[in-house]
Amino acid sequence: MKFIGIDGCKDGWFCVTLDEDDNWSFRVVGKTEGLGEYVAHADSIMIDIPIGLLDKGVDERLCDKEGRKLLRPKRSSSVFPAPARQTLQADSYEQAQSINRRANGRGLSQQSWNIVPKIRDIDSLLLSHKSLHGVMRECHPEICFWALNGKQAMQHNKRKEQGKQERLSILEKYFETCHQLFEQAASLYLRRQLAYDDIIDAMVCAVTSRYGYGNYSTVPVAPQKDAHGLAIEMVYWLPD
Repeated sequence: MKFIGIDGCKDGWFCVTLDEDDNWSFRVVGKTEGLGEYVAHADSIMIDIPIGLLDKGVDERLCDKEGRKLLRPKRSSSVFPAPARQTLQADSYEQAQSINRRANGRGLSQQSWNIVPKIRDIDSLLLSHKSLHGVMRECHPEICFWALNGKQAMQHNKRKEQGKQERLSILEKYFETCHQLFEQAASLYLRRQLAYDDIIDAMVCAVTSRYGYGNYSTVPVAPQKDAHGLAIEMVYWLPD
């Protein structure tokens, strides 16, 4: 079986693949079409990017609101508000602000705007490949770590050395060779291509995909679907 965790990086998408025997591989996939080919035969894919998107209305995605509550107080800001679907059409931050306000009465944070191109790419991929519905699912690395850590959010910023070691120590409990994968990926790619936290985020997505398979939990418990049938959720795995 094939389980994949994906996180966006400067050069595209960093993908970690595990099988049921915990054999692993990784690679940076540069273009979304290449990503579609790479994940085509996966049993489960967890990706750190908003998937189910609202078209309009003043309410924010419930998974974003509930996700922030779980990560209070230190990590709640890591859950960015997802844009309205129409906002994906924007060519500039100013245009995105205007479109988003018309759709839901709110502006758009700079952090959210920065990931709009990747949200757009994954939305296009899912709308053109219906076979990926329910296979490629949204997760949030900090919520995955919260679950693996006994429902306790991380104490340290993931971009700091303490945060890196904190997260690797949790991953090691479930994925013994996480340090080896981390070191290999870190040595193979330059930081302008792949950041350290991208590697760790993709690993926790892969661990969630592999070990939670058949027993995933979601935020919220009963997700709604958007106008295109995509679940508005964040998936995690809660060990027994």
